[in-house]
Amino acid sequence: MGVAVTIADVATRAGVSKTTVSRVLNGKGEINETTVLKVRRAIAEMGYVPSAGAVGLARGSTQVIGMLVPELTWAWTGTVVQAVADTLEREGFGMRLLTGNRGEDSLRRLGAQVAAKSFDGLLVIEPEGTLGYIAKLHESGLPVVLIDDRGHRPGFPYVEAANRQGGEQAAHHLLEIGRRRPLVVTGPEAYGCTRDRLAGFADILAQAGIVLDERRVLSGGFLFEGGRAAVGQWLADGVEFDSVFVHNDSSAAGVLVALHEAGLEVPRDVAVVGFDDVELASYTYPALTTIRQPMGEMGEAAVRMLLDHVRGSPGAAASCTLATSLVVRGSTQQPVPG
Repeated sequence: MGVAVTIADVATRAGVSKTTVSRVLNGKGEINETTVLKVRRAIAEMGYVPSAGAVGLARGSTQVIGMLVPELTWAWTGTVVQAVADTLEREGFGMRLLTGNRGEDSLRRLGAQVAAKSFDGLLVIEPEGTLGYIAKLHESGLPVVLIDDRGHRPGFPYVEAANRQGGEQAAHHLLEIGRRRPLVVTGPEAYGCTRDRLAGFADILAQAGIVLDERRVLSGGFLFEGGRAAVGQWLADGVEFDSVFVHNDSSAAGVLVALHEAGLEVPRDVAVVGFDDVELASYTYPALTTIRQPMGEMGEAAVRMLLDHVRGSPGAAASCTLATSLVVRGSTQQPVPG
């Protein structure tokens, strides 16, 4: 983010004293509207983030919570945002939604919102590469909770799903239906959730005497084409398999298409298990067995945790991990005749 912007920098840009900038930030004293607008414009243009003291004065004053997300087209994000909005409404709070799809410009806008005391706390589904900046906002005194879809476990409050448990559940299910030659299509290798899902899956296989070697694991990047390409590579390499565990439902849809194109029948020839249980999982053919990530519950838990921090509750939790669950559909279960 470069050199931090100071209150003196804002004062210089606005052509006023540091005291005037402080009074605008804190809402103290009578200041003419033209001066207030000049200061706020300078804050917005420079992306100034106020000190802990300035932010602290804003707590509990707006009844609005900010929410920063990467984008709204991702199915996972939409489900969480809806749960957050519903929970905040029940609590009597409004929501200010910000996206991070414009990079540095988005972060400058976020900084301006913080400086203008637009909200009492911030919920975050991390836009790529912004975790350090969000941590600085937390350190400055702004209550922040991360809804962690990547297993990053930052140094501030977060809510996550039990990704390792989800991998274990997928392995147990495939073993229970007699599948002992699985492949894995992972998410991005840098994500903690990818490592956790793979580790949980591999551990249960190892307990059953099955070694998951490197040839049987490929990255799909959480993308439809990633899942499709992984199956194509295994088929070209002559790798034998009777099942595939895929780290998200979008990649799993690509796996189903690639298997169909290769003339393999699901689940007779190959069983497929996804991860997330987004709406897409019900619409694939066959419908996708998947590990349900409790997205709505994560959004609700994050709101309640953040409001505890905003209100200064002594029992406010530092983190929360919610259980996953297996949802069995046609991609692993043959329909019963009649």
